[in-house]
Amino acid sequence: MKRLIPAILLLSVFVFQDSQAQRKKAERAYEAFNAGEYYEAIDQFKDAYSKSKKADRSVRTELGYMVAESYRLSNDPRNAEIWYRLAVRSATSKPEAQYWLAESLKKTGKYQQAIEEFRKYKQVAPSDARADQQIRACELALEWERNPEAYRVEELKDLNSRFSDFSPAYARDDFGVIYFTSSRDDAAGNKTHGATGQSFTDIFESRIDKKSKWSTPVPVSGLNSESEEGTPTFTSDYRQVFFTRCEVGKREKKGCVIMVSERSGDKWSTPKDIAILPDSLVAAHPSISSDGLTLYFVSDMPGGYGQKDIYYVTRNDESDSWSTPRNLGPDINTPGNELFPYIRSNGTLYFASDGHIGMGGLDLFKAVSQPDGSWIVQNMKAPLNSFADDFGISFENDSEKGIFSSSRKGRGNDDLYTFELPPLRFTVTGLVRDEKTGQPIQGSVVRLIASDGSNLQAETGQGGDFKFSLRPDVDYIFLASKQGYLNGKERETTKNQEKSRDFMVTIPLTAIDKPIELPNIFYDFGKWDLRPESMVSLDKLVETLNDNSNVTIELMSHTDSRDTEEYNLDLSQKRAQSVVQYLIEKGIAPDRLSAKGYGESTPKVVDESIAEQNAFLKVGTTLAEQFINTLATEEQKEIAHQINRRTEFRVLRTDYVPAVK
Repeated sequence: MKRLIPAILLLSVFVFQDSQAQRKKAERAYEAFNAGEYYEAIDQFKDAYSKSKKADRSVRTELGYMVAESYRLSNDPRNAEIWYRLAVRSATSKPEAQYWLAESLKKTGKYQQAIEEFRKYKQVAPSDARADQQIRACELALEWERNPEAYRVEELKDLNSRFSDFSPAYARDDFGVIYFTSSRDDAAGNKTHGATGQSFTDIFESRIDKKSKWSTPVPVSGLNSESEEGTPTFTSDYRQVFFTRCEVGKREKKGCVIMVSERSGDKWSTPKDIAILPDSLVAAHPSISSDGLTLYFVSDMPGGYGQKDIYYVTRNDESDSWSTPRNLGPDINTPGNELFPYIRSNGTLYFASDGHIGMGGLDLFKAVSQPDGSWIVQNMKAPLNSFADDFGISFENDSEKGIFSSSRKGRGNDDLYTFELPPLRFTVTGLVRDEKTGQPIQGSVVRLIASDGSNLQAETGQGGDFKFSLRPDVDYIFLASKQGYLNGKERETTKNQEKSRDFMVTIPLTAIDKPIELPNIFYDFGKWDLRPESMVSLDKLVETLNDNSNVTIELMSHTDSRDTEEYNLDLSQKRAQSVVQYLIEKGIAPDRLSAKGYGESTPKVVDESIAEQNAFLKVGTTLAEQFINTLATEEQKEIAHQINRRTEFRVLRTDYVPAVK
């Protein structure tokens, strides 16, 4: 990626045992490399490599490694991979070559291969924590690719060229004009950047027409010079623009400054340096807050946390001078690079980083400030992020829509991409079925009751199905009713849902033509006090009665046949009454309830469910005492007695109306 800030230059000492001419070639290569002119250094190191003697393995290894380094620093991971592979095969290779080989594979999306190479690096450098971090990053990248976020990303083909195009900014409140950075042929400076081999960058403008087509980009008059310009940012009224200007000289490191210009009609004033840092230090990538009083920027000034950090300055009003720069701190900044900040009106900060765990080179991150001054930082994941460099994001005000930069096409150059988070869409598809038979129930009425006050109704089709559209951030109840059945309901919520979703619900309805057994109602032997584990089933019955306020029921308790009829009848009556009393305590009106103990008089008839669980029982068999005594084992007899010991209820009326008090 073509950067506006010169890279931190690496120094390398190398002694050649060859001819004077070869030494001079190598010296020129190192001179270019140390000046950050990597594009030029590549050819010179390659030339020196090709002319070096094969017997001088250490010389060739070093030269090959420097070719790889030059490719890496010029952001060409594909070619860097080739030369790092050559380097690691040498017996005299540096451990760093193994690390950067793995990093190059990661930056081209070869995550599994990268993991293998990072593991090799761990073997030669077990104390370097970066290997584990990068392995974890590759694993997360694979996961994020499999499960991307809901953003839609499209290349902005109208604006992209064969050169680098990046760092867009909306220049008008209707978002119909954008400024962006480009090294295309129309740039004002005719010099070639030694790091990239491309022209110096300028700020370009494009406008969208009524057919949503962007015009051919043109340089912005009044902002560009023979130096490099880029990364524009506007105040909320679009009256001021801040941008970066970098002086680049042959074999000479020069700094970057932040410029400001005032709009008057369609013209910009002569840009001025805002002078927030001494001339010898870098200040770049500005982003102005919506009130115009806080400016975020990037610098590699001494005292930071890494290579390039994000800083900010403040002022009391637009006529005031800027404060002393302050570092955003270790939540944001890392030992790596933090670049291209963008501050939204709600205070959320977006930036690019290769120091936080990410998918490739630079990843986009979102940071939310906390009351204690800390930041919560989140990777924006795929598809906004990729194996390549993803950076320079800009939003259309408060919407989740805008433009960003990426080198994901793999050509080594940056391009512009649009992004949009589609509105969350939710639907529910449901099925109403008979709880006993599992068959769909046609013609049942399903009501949707929502926490936002919505109240809709649908009727199930032949397949017992229904469908509703749902709204975000709402709780829903689906209440199904059908004559001859108890009402049934299910719940769903769209709260805290970050992605669109189609919900599936099944509402079982219980027929009222037969007694309905209450599962898991337990008593101690010979007693009628309800055990605690019975409360779950009874609480569900309370809910059912509240959902069916028109019914009255009879609670029916049954015992097995092991004791006298009189004893069993009395025990079952007391147990039924215990259930009724519990329901009354839970708020069910007493006149809706009656208790009836049947003792051993109504043994259970085996149905399909019972037969499924007990192979020795056949459907339709009545579990009378005489039959139970014929069973083969004591275990089978005990199971049959347990089946007879049950609590049921049956619906007596469906026209209950509470008495007026």
